Amino acid sequence: MSALHDPNGGFNRVVEYFYDPDIGNYYYGSGHPMKPHRVRLTHHLLLNYGLYRQMNVFRPLKATKEEMSMFHKDDYLDFLRVCTPDEEDRYANQMERFNVGQADCPIFGDLYEYCQVYSGASLSAAMRLNSKRSDIVVNWSGGMHHAKKSEASGFCYVNDIVLAILELLKSKERVLYIDIDIHHGDGVEEAFYSTNRVMTLSFHQYGDFFPGTGTVQDDGNKDGKGYALNFPLQDGLTDASFRSVFRPVIDEVMKRFRPEAVVMCCGADSITGDRLGCWNLTIKGHADCINYIKGFGIPLMLLGGGGYTPRNVARCWAWETGVALGKTDMLRDELPFNDYYDFFKPDYRLHLPAQKNVENFNSTKELQSTLQKVLNILRKLESAPSVPIYTGQIGTTQIPKPAQDLDEREKIRIDSVDAEQRKTAAFEGKKASPLDAIAPESSVESNLNSVNSSSNSSSNNIGIMEAGVTAWAVAPKEEEDEEGL
Repeated sequence: MSALHDPNGGFNRVVEYFYDPDIGNYYYGSGHPMKPHRVRLTHHLLLNYGLYRQMNVFRPLKATKEEMSMFHKDDYLDFLRVCTPDEEDRYANQMERFNVGQADCPIFGDLYEYCQVYSGASLSAAMRLNSKRSDIVVNWSGGMHHAKKSEASGFCYVNDIVLAILELLKSKERVLYIDIDIHHGDGVEEAFYSTNRVMTLSFHQYGDFFPGTGTVQDDGNKDGKGYALNFPLQDGLTDASFRSVFRPVIDEVMKRFRPEAVVMCCGADSITGDRLGCWNLTIKGHADCINYIKGFGIPLMLLGGGGYTPRNVARCWAWETGVALGKTDMLRDELPFNDYYDFFKPDYRLHLPAQKNVENFNSTKELQSTLQKVLNILRKLESAPSVPIYTGQIGTTQIPKPAQDLDEREKIRIDSVDAEQRKTAAFEGKKASPLDAIAPESSVESNLNSVNSSSNSSSNNIGIMEAGVTAWAVAPKEEEDEEGL
């Protein structure tokens, strides 16, 4: 165990949760394995277990085009905005170019808005970490790790993870990305393949399995050589096998890289019984990764990802929210009654047993061989790098120094923000102050809102901001648990 890790640490940390009640309404189409409704199932478990009262709950702002274009190409975003199911023939050439309209990435109603919703949540979460108002932030609707700069892939259209990491780099020198989804986190790896300010670490199924990338030898390029880490695995992975390689790799990563923030893609397709997965992890085995990372006491962002048996996804992410809070004692195995109770029949239990008839093709010898290869890559690295970052998009070739960026962001907040327009509304169990939930916005929106707020003096806004810091209060227990605002 790493000397940096405190198994008793990470408790009593400020946890904030981002959820939009509309997320469950988006629909990829009949027969498609991706069901955004799984996030709503998760939310209702959190409500009825009472976990929502233990954390700050936000309805995030939708991401703007300007914010999403910090990584994605403008023409790609324009296409996502205008293309609808009724106009597929008109945009046939663009659909092929952007890999949209295929079986895995169909065009569906309100597709662009869907991308705005989950990306906005991840951006808002990153901003809360940057402002040091949160220790752990959770967005189960995010984690779309396959999306490329100008191409959809693997059910993913806009890469909210890349956007969140770019936001974090405005105040963090180094960010660690960990992917425990069963599929390789290729989109995130590709975005940061040539920088040493972001380390990407993916544990994934490899072989005849989408996307077919992520060998140990794929370890970065140029300044990023050695900062893209991949641990390919095989069918039937168990809790014990995963733990035997996950912890040693993480210990060495923390020792060498010393990240200032960690982003995790917690795809639940890596747990047992998933429709598209082939591993045999229990929910507790999957969550053990989060619990271990939490023990390092580093600002942490938890995102969703894959997971194609919705009832099991909800079970997994509900438990992992409890792990983040240090409140797993509140999660009894018998599920509480909720609006979607029948989704969890026939047993109505939280935890899933590992399947006894599934063979583990990850031999101890192979695991240890791969482990040594990954550790050897890490041991060649310099400690704690810090260099400019380049993503290929205009405006992202240089990350401002932390102090400069935070000063500018606070100036925008105070002078240009209309609190009522930019408020991120709070949900059940919390009272939203006029300004505490504001997510810093794009310069375009700031300019628009400055017109509305010109009559407010800076001194008044500063007073509101200071009051907002202490305005959260836990709602009385007798308040009715209702979804939405």
